[in-house]
Amino acid sequence: MDDTDTLEDGRIESFSVMPAPADIKGDAPLSEAAARTVSAGRAAVRAILERSDPRLFVVVGPCSMHDPVACMDYAHRLRALADELSGTLLLVMRVYFEKPRTATGWKGYINDPFMDDSFRIEEGMRRARRFLIDIAELGLPSATEALDPVSPQYLGDLISWTAIGARTSESQTHREMASGLSTPVGFKNATDGDMDAAINAIISASRPHSFLGISRYGRSSIIRTRGNPYGHLVLRGGAGRPNYDSVSVALAGQALVRAGLAPNIVVDCSHANSFKKPEMQPLVLADVAGQIRDGNRSITGVMIESHIEAGNQPIPKDLAQLRYGCSVTDGCVDWASTERMLRDCAKTAGEALRNRHAAT
Repeated sequence: MDDTDTLEDGRIESFSVMPAPADIKGDAPLSEAAARTVSAGRAAVRAILERSDPRLFVVVGPCSMHDPVACMDYAHRLRALADELSGTLLLVMRVYFEKPRTATGWKGYINDPFMDDSFRIEEGMRRARRFLIDIAELGLPSATEALDPVSPQYLGDLISWTAIGARTSESQTHREMASGLSTPVGFKNATDGDMDAAINAIISASRPHSFLGISRYGRSSIIRTRGNPYGHLVLRGGAGRPNYDSVSVALAGQALVRAGLAPNIVVDCSHANSFKKPEMQPLVLADVAGQIRDGNRSITGVMIESHIEAGNQPIPKDLAQLRYGCSVTDGCVDWASTERMLRDCAKTAGEALRNRHAAT
């Protein structure tokens, strides 16, 4: 009998003890300024979903974070733009540390912060937390994708909006996790374009659940949740086809209402909605802004993949060769395009958004 035939841990190479969430948080505590930003960001998104805030929320930023210096540069730029457009748009920085992979590839900053297959997860978690604190202390709320069900215990107090991805909206584990998250949660439609899994996820996450997880002290625990009433649908296209057009949005809104849910829809300008061509994202956003101008009331947010430089790049063996401010995962629009498309959106949709509020 070889090692793989043992009854337990036959294919485990090793175990390394991960510090408890309370220990990581103790080393990087939430400051009062950061706490105010997180709380205000969550309250603003909730108010938009409840239609008591007329603005559109915009989750915008790099596809994934790999260089905290470049991402902090981006954050400073975004903060200035957020102030400029605050009357019409609520800008929330996309800060994605975990990347789902179709097969293999870099799994993100937490899993491999040094991008060298050293997988120093403890260091990645510490650095991720420190970065989120820095962003919050700028006064900029953050959004992320919840992929690993343990990570929210380490970082959840710093997040204002959470996405559940197209590959995981159907996962019971992620629905249960979402039911206990303190943020509003957007569920993406499936990669084949089907909305049923996301709608079912919204319903499921709104209910109480009990499941296994870890406590803030790192103990295996039974977690009992109250349910999350702020789940909503994210349209990201699927099977190579977009679904941001007015007909698709109307059908999605009708499906939500039939399910007894509020018709709150976020349009992801990337992924299949732009045919994975980042330069198409401004066209998607322009169409969405036009729908709002023409009377659409169900679109409450949008998502944009954006960085300092356009496009993306492979991860080189010599990391010194990485281009500053350029994505290593999905392609992004550059900063100049980001400014232009968001200003255009605010101009096109601004009056209609204010009229939405007046009509409620």
